[in-house]
Amino acid sequence: MKYKIILPLLLMALFSNCKKAENNLSVNEDTNALSVLDKKNEKVKFVKNDTATPDSETLETEQKIIKEGNIRFETNDLEATYTQIQKAVKNQNATIQNDTEGKDYNSIFRKLIIRIPNQKFDVFLTEVSKGITYFDNKEITSQDVTAEYIDMSARLKAKKVLENRYLDLLKKANKVSEILEIEAQLSTIREEIESKQGQLNYLQNRVSFSTLTIEFYKPVAGESGVTSSYGMKIWTAIKSGFNSISSVFIVLISIWPFLIILTVLVYFIKNRRNTKNKK
Repeated sequence: MKYKIILPLLLMALFSNCKKAENNLSVNEDTNALSVLDKKNEKVKFVKNDTATPDSETLETEQKIIKEGNIRFETNDLEATYTQIQKAVKNQNATIQNDTEGKDYNSIFRKLIIRIPNQKFDVFLTEVSKGITYFDNKEITSQDVTAEYIDMSARLKAKKVLENRYLDLLKKANKVSEILEIEAQLSTIREEIESKQGQLNYLQNRVSFSTLTIEFYKPVAGESGVTSSYGMKIWTAIKSGFNSISSVFIVLISIWPFLIILTVLVYFIKNRRNTKNKK
């Protein structure tokens, strides 16, 4: 009986303490470590670069940089440029996510959206830029999301700790009301875990693979100048006239019986008039 009274009180206290622990999770720029207490009061620390000299692997894990780029340039040979980009894609294990071709008023173009492993972004950009005299547009951005990634990871860990504690309480509960209350809390916590895990996965994907948009084009106005355009108009007019004559000829063939009848009638009427005039 005593246990049945204490269990709900423990449940409320546990939920309150865990909420406070989660809200206290933040990255303080004036301190040298971020600590998260698990259910055994063990500390998990993230040590910043100014307090230690991590090796290259640790540094790579700590820094979360999202790189994105957009370049546009002119080329004399669309196929050769595309082949060069394909070669760079293969060499750097990149992926062409989207490929668009089109034609505007005075040029034909091709636009590619490419995902590249983050550490190979600069090398890839160098490879696809070979032979380019100048860029119509070149924009490269880098966004540091390290703090956001650390905070999101810490909150996710705290939610998982909270989930495990509720699971322990669920094993000890023996009343239907207590079980239902704990399961309701677990359902909410699991939804939050799935949401935060999805956000973390999306952020990690953007960090792991940089995005580069490449648009290259070839002018076509010089190939179809005023003379060529005027000649095309003349040729079009000639074809149109020939088609018109053909159409008239076809119409005449289709109505030849009526033409014969009309000719006979005209001849008969004219001949009769001439006969009357003689009389």
